[in-house]
Amino acid sequence: MGKKKNRPLPQSLGLPRTGMDAHAHLDAAEFDEDLDEVLVRARESGLAGVATVFLGPDPYLAGVSRFARHKDVVFLMGLHPEDAGTVKFEDIPRMEQLFRKDARLRALGEIGLDYYWDATLKDRQQQLFREQLELARHLELPVAIHSRDAEEDTLAILLDMGFHDYPLQWHCFGQSRDLALELLSHGWHLSIPGTVTYKKNIRLMEAVRAIPLDRMFVETDCPYLAADPYRGKRNEPALVVFTAQKIAEIKDLPVEEVWTACGKNALRFFGVESEGKDRGHCEDMV
Repeated sequence: MGKKKNRPLPQSLGLPRTGMDAHAHLDAAEFDEDLDEVLVRARESGLAGVATVFLGPDPYLAGVSRFARHKDVVFLMGLHPEDAGTVKFEDIPRMEQLFRKDARLRALGEIGLDYYWDATLKDRQQQLFREQLELARHLELPVAIHSRDAEEDTLAILLDMGFHDYPLQWHCFGQSRDLALELLSHGWHLSIPGTVTYKKNIRLMEAVRAIPLDRMFVETDCPYLAADPYRGKRNEPALVVFTAQKIAEIKDLPVEEVWTACGKNALRFFGVESEGKDRGHCEDMV
């Protein structure tokens, strides 16, 4: 039998409660048994908030009640590009109604383009992307972008629709320094996942070195992509502390500085901090 790996607990970093997991999937089946415990660990590890994603109106309606007691969780909702072939005509109008009813729905996402598995639905993906961008602008909501093997088309659509300098999170950024600089030039935020901790991911480390702290989020994308030393295990919001720790190492900064800066960016982006744009009650979120 192999030797059991001794992994540090995320609480052991002793970070202040100033961080935020900017992108999670807490409605996933992997959290059916212990969601409450997962969120307790998140708070104990220094998280002031978690942004969890619902991939359409049906998942939202099926899962939102699980978070009734967890006021530090805010929501995104959007139709994922991989679902472009099965989206129903009424899904976008239904989403608009739900956004207007629930102040905890803070952003439209994750939306975008994904040509990784199947590029045959490019036209439908692009149409769905444009329709949701229009909805976001109509509702004056931030957007969270999913783009895989489709960066050129994603950028072209965003710029064609006038989203330069629009509140935008480029979710799960894992590309090059050059692309990072391009996205930054449009005023957007880049959300860094746990893959930055993987030893061979030199390209992302070089990109992170070039991204200023005031334009950066940290995210888990849980239950996927757990940071080292939990790689291969179920990911959860508490483990985002190890992503911040790696970014601090790359930038030669104190981890508390990175943690608080990235958290402040995300809290503001999702309207958790009161800056005249909060659609809910700030005191309920912390």
